[in-house]
Amino acid sequence: MDSKVTTKKNKYEIDMCNGPLIGKMLVFAIPLMLSGILQLFFNAADIVVVGRFSGSEALAAVGSTSSLINLLINIFMGLSVGANVLVARFYGAGLKKDLSTMVHTAIATAIVSGLFLVVAGWILAKPALQLMGTPDDVIDMSILYMRIYFCGMPVMMTYNFGSAILRAVGDTKRPLYYLMISGVVNVVLNLFFVIVFHMSVAGVALATVISQAISALLVIRCLIKTDSDYKLNLRALKIHPDKLIKMIQIGIPAGLQGALFSVSNVLIQSSVNSFGSIAMAGNTAASNLEGFVYTAMNSLYQTSISFTGQNYGAMKYKRIGKIFAISQVIVIIVGLVFGNLVYLFADKLLLLYSTDPQVIQIGIRRLGIISVTYFLCGMMDTMVGSLRGMGYAIMPMLVSLTGACAFRVIWIATIFRSVNTLECLYWSYPISWALTFSVHFICFLIVYRKLLKKEGSNLVEG
Repeated sequence: MDSKVTTKKNKYEIDMCNGPLIGKMLVFAIPLMLSGILQLFFNAADIVVVGRFSGSEALAAVGSTSSLINLLINIFMGLSVGANVLVARFYGAGLKKDLSTMVHTAIATAIVSGLFLVVAGWILAKPALQLMGTPDDVIDMSILYMRIYFCGMPVMMTYNFGSAILRAVGDTKRPLYYLMISGVVNVVLNLFFVIVFHMSVAGVALATVISQAISALLVIRCLIKTDSDYKLNLRALKIHPDKLIKMIQIGIPAGLQGALFSVSNVLIQSSVNSFGSIAMAGNTAASNLEGFVYTAMNSLYQTSISFTGQNYGAMKYKRIGKIFAISQVIVIIVGLVFGNLVYLFADKLLLLYSTDPQVIQIGIRRLGIISVTYFLCGMMDTMVGSLRGMGYAIMPMLVSLTGACAFRVIWIATIFRSVNTLECLYWSYPISWALTFSVHFICFLIVYRKLLKKEGSNLVEG
């Protein structure tokens, strides 16, 4: 039997299976929160620079691609969730060989997925944006931005899978350092390409690709140089079918859920497009600000997956209940504080994206509904993290698709058709979050009670 690997090998790893939880979860979550916010600066820098130096049409062009980009990449990003869960489980259980083959399978899958997405993004950009009803005055810029952006998919996938491996063993600090470096590069290149060379959307897309390549190289270097059991050997890089199947079983439902969430968001974006390019620009700026709130909350989703996965692998099921409770409390606080702060300073923050009063007013209307209720989304996602950490993938996917995606599609086809306003459209978000959370909570209680019974029977047999 493999020797245990749960002992920390370096100062960056966290022992998730022993000792107090709150401090360790915060130490894990805060760098992850900062990493996510820093990563958002990639897109924020794109949007701010084109909005201020290239006009509202360029701002609308960049913003109109976000939901479509997410739709195309979410399936593969879901696989990184599967890699995170399995690495955490093998690490917590002390299975060295399984841990190593999982790491190599994950990185190889990232590279292959990225190459596939380059081709898919290039081919689908024009027809997909046309299908979404992107206005004629921005569609050419939207296509150009999206095609250049997708050329960076191999490095984006490599970074995300690599950082998922590091998160699984408790290391959230080094991904933060790498993003700090690439983030500075991104901002400098944005300004250089747009202001000096007047490249508009092409310049910000190219800057994003270059900066993502830097972060990917740093993560790969980290995995190669480590002395821990998740060390990467480029010569041993291959996809192990048994690990890929397990990663697919957990990751594809997560990715499919994300993709179908994006379908509903594409429908909402299409509905926003019907109000014209000014509404699109205001919606883009507001949703970008909301992204910072979402990312702060999403760190608790990632924390829940990693801590739950390791303790599940170590068969310490009672700690899973404590992890769930702590995650929910923290995510509610984070969501309420960040969401309301964004709305409170909405007029000043939106000025970073555009000086057009109409754009700012539309952005404030969106933030007044979505940003202040965003904590509900955090509660829903963190609940999903607990279930996925325990290996349940299909259940949360089905609940989320029914409670959020299907609900929003029905809302657009019925309520929004009757009350054709942006406010009506935006209210579909918080209502769907509350409904979905309620069902997820019932599912968690059922699953957790089964685990406690299993733990009790194991103790009796022991």
